Amino acid sequence: MEQIENLKELINQGDVDTAIEQLNQLLLDTSVENEKDILYYLRGNAYRKKGDWKQALDNYQYAINLNPDSPAVQARKMAIDILNFYHKDMYNQ
Repeated sequence: MEQIENLKELINQGDVDTAIEQLNQLLLDTSVENEKDILYYLRGNAYRKKGDWKQALDNYQYAINLNPDSPAVQARKMAIDILNFYHKDMYNQ
């Protein structure tokens, strides 16, 4: 699906708001049912890049629920590790 590659490029270039908007529209489309786990994973990446950790984790979880072998499994684990690292530092101040 060429749209997925375009969305990845938007996220990599930092145009996350446009990517999120396009992903929201695609997720409403019933013809992309087989790619929904990828779309949720990408939307999670976009939110993570935007700094919205809750939305990122939620989207990774949606992707995992649809496909337990999704790359969102690793992305979610890494995001949680990052958040745990930051919160531990807060306790040491």
